[in-house]
Parts: sequence; structure tokens; C-alpha cells
Amino acid sequence: IPEVGHKYYLQFSTEDYRTGEDAGNCLATVLYPKKKSPPVVTIRCSHTKDQKEIQEEDNRLYQRIRHQSKPITGNNIPDSYGNIEPALEPVWALAVAGSSFIMWEKSTETLGYFLAQVKSVRQWIRKDDLVEFDCTVLLHEMPTQEIVSCHMRLTWLPGRPLKVKHACAAQSQGGEEGSGAEAGSAAVPAAEKGAVL
Repeated sequence: IPEVGHKYYLQFSTEDYRTGEDAGNCLATVLYPKKKSPPVVTIRCSHTKDQKEIQEEDNRLYQRIRHQSKPITGNNIPDSYGNIEPALEPVWALAVAGSSFIMWEKSTETLGYFLAQVKSVRQWIRKDDLVEFDCTVLLHEMPTQEIVSCHMRLTWLPGRPLKVKHACAAQSQGGEEGSGAEAGSAAVPAAEKGAVL
């Protein structure tokens, strides 16, 4: 689109990241503006899983996290052999969802990102019903093959959107930090700003 940017029309299928089962089909438009800003995405999906089934899965994940006898902590998820300890699977699930916000913000027409590893994770114990984690994730940048380290603060309650605050290490291309205070992004993790989520 002259003076605006490039617009792409996509049709793709999705799958459950855990089971590999078909999760539905999507139609999307993605506009990469000429000015440096995140892509503008419009997406419409048809789901093969029933909403009630999705809510039940979310609730099982939530209950598993909430009923731990002590806060969840871990390093190198998955390990160097690609294995994830069963006790850390809920953390991996949240990190996959949370890091997608960062990848969306950092992606351009020529750069893409994949979650390579959760380098470290620590659960915060809260007095309310929310679950909260601090994570350091490593994102694999394509096609440069660089590894980008990002800190995420994840806050979640089933039935509500996952809230992600993040800050990424500066890169040689002129590093980038989070974009704002809306759900899915923030300039600095809340603990560093002294804010309460």
C-alpha cells in the first residue's frame, strides 16, 4: 500500500502445542507499516475445540499451579535434550503464551522469533487468586540466528487475558524494550518500577 506499508493475507491452520491436535483454521491480515511500529494484525479463527473444553483445560492448568506445596522455580526449560519436567509443564505453557506477545512486538517483515528456552522462572505467591511468574526467556531470532534474552512478568487468572510485562536485552540493531502498559507489554517489569499488578 503506497505510503503506508505492506499488507499480507494469510490462511493457516493451528494445532495444540502440547498434543499436536488440530485446533482450527484462521484467516488473517497483517500490515507492516513503513514507520517502525508493531504489525497491525486482524485475525479470525474457527476453533475445533469446544470453548467449554478450553476453559476446563485452563482451569486444570490453573489448579495445578495454585496447589503446589511451594512456589515453582526452575531453570533451562526445556533442558539441553529437549525434555521438560512434568512439574514445569504449566510454566512452559504460560511462557509459550507470554513470549508470543514479545515476538509479535519485535517481529518485522525480515525478522521472526521463536521461543528457544525458559532460562529461569520463579513463581510469586500472591494473596489474591492470580498466579504470577518472573521468567527469563531466550528467543531465537531468524534469520540472524541471534539469541535474545527477555525478562517477563506473567500474571494470569482463567477467563482473563494473560498479562505480560517485559524488557529485552539491547541488541546490536538498537535494542528494544516493551511498548507500553497495556496487557501484553510494558517498558519495565513491575518489580523494577515498584508497581503493583
